[in-house]
Amino acid sequence: MSPPPVHPVSELPEEGGSQVVKVQIRLREMILAGELSGGARIAELSIVEKLGVSRTPIRAALMRLEQEGLLQALPNGGYAVRTFSERDASDAIELRGTMEGMAVRLAAERGAAPMVLAEARACLGQIDALLGETALNDEAFSRYVVLNEKFHGLIGELSGSPLMGRELERVGSLPFASPSGFVAVQANSPQARDMLIVAQNQHVQVLDAIEHREGSRAEAIMREHSRLAQRNLSEAVRNPRHGEIPGVRLIRKRST
Repeated sequence: MSPPPVHPVSELPEEGGSQVVKVQIRLREMILAGELSGGARIAELSIVEKLGVSRTPIRAALMRLEQEGLLQALPNGGYAVRTFSERDASDAIELRGTMEGMAVRLAAERGAAPMVLAEARACLGQIDALLGETALNDEAFSRYVVLNEKFHGLIGELSGSPLMGRELERVGSLPFASPSGFVAVQANSPQARDMLIVAQNQHVQVLDAIEHREGSRAEAIMREHSRLAQRNLSEAVRNPRHGEIPGVRLIRKRST
């Protein structure tokens, strides 16, 4: 499966009209696509020339990407692209699984809003329709990724806690912690549809546990669900053909 397209700044969505946000998105794409190599120092002047914007939004975007974890500040000023051990990536996935588990437990114990539950059910219904096909082409797989992100994005709302929602959004922005961060590993593999069916069954079981107020069960299923991402991480690091998956080139082969 092809990596996502890298867009020029002028073509990026406004997202509140902030040029800083647009530069941040573009730089993130460049890093994850390997345009800016792991360990490489960011040359502001070359970024200015490449993106056609002034240094002010670029510096603000670089600061945000450092907070996001993709860059590291250098002792003498400036930034370099971070590299990560496999353990770093695994810990980020584990943290997301823990947070999502807590969120669905709260949703079950407190009672989730019926409208949000209905939206989550509708989202899973759309995934069911995709998985009803005997094979997934690139378009169907991309659609799955969008719907999977949407479902996981609703988990914070299901918890009924704005604080939990903000924290889930924050942890999901950590490198490699996105619910679909390594799901592309499954694309074009013979087991692709089977693995997505397993993930979808866990989605359904989580909602069922929430609706039946079974907090411990919901949490356990969500924690188990994150193990699929751990499996995909391991496969991505060890199989050279997955080198084009966004971000994989930033992972060092050995954990430290």
